[in-house]
Amino acid sequence: MRILLAEDDQAIAQAVCSLLGAQGYAADHVADGEAALNALSLQSYDILLLDLGLPGRDGLAVLQSLRRRQQDLPVLIITARDTVDDRIAGLDTGADDYIVKPFDLQELLARIRAVLRRRSGRADALVSNGILTLNPAKREAERNGKIQRLPAREYALLETLMLRAGTIFSRSDLEEKLYGWNEEVESNAVEFLIHQLRKKLGSDVIKNVRGIGWFVEKG
Repeated sequence: MRILLAEDDQAIAQAVCSLLGAQGYAADHVADGEAALNALSLQSYDILLLDLGLPGRDGLAVLQSLRRRQQDLPVLIITARDTVDDRIAGLDTGADDYIVKPFDLQELLARIRAVLRRRSGRADALVSNGILTLNPAKREAERNGKIQRLPAREYALLETLMLRAGTIFSRSDLEEKLYGWNEEVESNAVEFLIHQLRKKLGSDVIKNVRGIGWFVEKG
């Protein structure tokens, strides 16, 4: 999952990006509104974490621009503006959720999961294809009654495949979901993660289409 954080407070940005990275998310950071719009025009993201008090073009202007383009990217506002009017303005402009600083980092993760769950049309917090079940809150995978807690990046790769079961992802597709701007990617990184997942969950859990990519079966 790839996340864009638009936040001008460097201490908050560092803490959030470290948290997201530890969870296996690819997190890119920008510090002003124009940079956020530029990043969104060049890269595909799963969610935008948006501060309202950005320099230059503020967060509401960024959000308005996104929605005018008919872009339905999920947006979670993170801001110190805590009045009811501020919340209403953010939500009515098109935000999916709103969290006020200072916030607990684990609550932020839970809200990210909830926004993405609603946007995918799922009511259940678990992700399942009938063969394998994922618990995003615990980074666990269950198959045939056996539960495996997975390292962050292994879980992130498996969740990417599971959320679009039946879709074939190329190596570059998966690298884009798993690694941020400043991370170096070894040539066999994706293959290594898939090898580890197959060892833990079964050799047939992730299918390969030679020369094209990988997928998990639909339920």
